[in-house]
Amino acid sequence: MAKLILFNKPFEVLSQFTDELDRKTLADYIKVPKVYVAGRLDFDSEGLLALTDDGKLQDNIANPKKKLPKTYWVQIEGEIDQAALVLLRSGVSLKDGVTRPAKVRVIPEPKSLWPRNPPVRFRSNIPTQWIELTIREGKNRQVRRMTAAVGHPTLRLVRFAIGHWNLTDIEPGEYEMENIHLPKND
Repeated sequence: MAKLILFNKPFEVLSQFTDELDRKTLADYIKVPKVYVAGRLDFDSEGLLALTDDGKLQDNIANPKKKLPKTYWVQIEGEIDQAALVLLRSGVSLKDGVTRPAKVRVIPEPKSLWPRNPPVRFRSNIPTQWIELTIREGKNRQVRRMTAAVGHPTLRLVRFAIGHWNLTDIEPGEYEMENIHLPKND
């Protein structure tokens, strides 16, 4: 049986347990021994982070070859047009190659979203919009680079779901733990 921790990582927390610069880490929130991050979220991103004590489960969650969908709520600068949505849906050319096609749709600001501290900068002359973006790969800072490549820099990035697991009912800085039965042979 494997332990799975679903953690709602706050803004400006590292996706690791130690830091030489004394920034907030997972150790400030999670006191469960011998669990490891399955994938990661950048320091300036928020939302669902999975941790486990099982290497096979960790690989199934984090390995881009497994194509587990990851869904993000993204606040972008400006109002996205149909051409930018089509680009995101067909694959965006980045310095390290073309992304796989993403699922994307415009959404209202999620009602269950918590305030960020510090808040996202506000500029009265530049509107913002929210999109929901689902990808099945994990290039470095991929979502931010994708939205910037189509002309809409990311202002706030919240991972809402990994596969069928999501943030519903998990407050920032809190986690849920479950035991997962894994098949003996795969």
